[in-house]
Amino acid sequence: MSEGALANRIAIVTGAASGIGKAIVEAYHGAGARILAADLNLPEFPELAGSDRIVTLVADVTAEDAPDKIVKAAIEAFGGLDILVNNAGICLPGSIEDQSLASWEKTLAINVTAPFRLTQAALPHMKEKGWGRIINLGSIMSDFGGPFLCAYGMSKHAMAGFTKSLAVDLGKYGITANYLQPGSIWTGMSKPFMEDQSFLDYWNTKTPVGRLGEPEEVAAPALFLATDEARFITGAGIRICGGAMASF
Repeated sequence: MSEGALANRIAIVTGAASGIGKAIVEAYHGAGARILAADLNLPEFPELAGSDRIVTLVADVTAEDAPDKIVKAAIEAFGGLDILVNNAGICLPGSIEDQSLASWEKTLAINVTAPFRLTQAALPHMKEKGWGRIINLGSIMSDFGGPFLCAYGMSKHAMAGFTKSLAVDLGKYGITANYLQPGSIWTGMSKPFMEDQSFLDYWNTKTPVGRLGEPEEVAAPALFLATDEARFITGAGIRICGGAMASF
């Protein structure tokens, strides 16, 4: 991907402070984009210090005013909006027998409702330009079920359906919508799971390449989907799982 693949493009990335979100911000910046990086905690990018192409914003994506606040910050900083990456997410383990209503509703609020509302707020600006890229974070659980992931699995299936509906509705405006499907990736969210040696051994064995993924390996397809080269790809899910879902 050329260094200028996203030159003059303006992006919003949520959940940008760490893990996959931070890797996407860095990839987009390297490709020339201007980025509004939003997170519940203040995102810091010391390696990008001094750049005038990145603005950070503390924002709770579930807050009532979050969509307008986030989009307004991007417009005020850079004068427009081309790319929306709905990356902020949460995983609260629980089976159907023990998942609490509170954890179910929190998962739904962060993983599904927040992307829906932020997308609604972003659309007028993309339609005005006749060009847009919406990239949602799904999961391999967008296709499959997993033990003790009742709410999380539901939310990622929802993101797959939501993205496909966006692709159908928005293609006529020059806007594409796709979703990424990471497998087991080393992030702050996955760390508590990976500290269980049996869980770690399971994924290292299940993945044909014999290891977990890195956030940068999710950022690479997120970058491609945001470019002009991906203009005929929409409504698609891209698995980034080291072949885990191709093996028995």
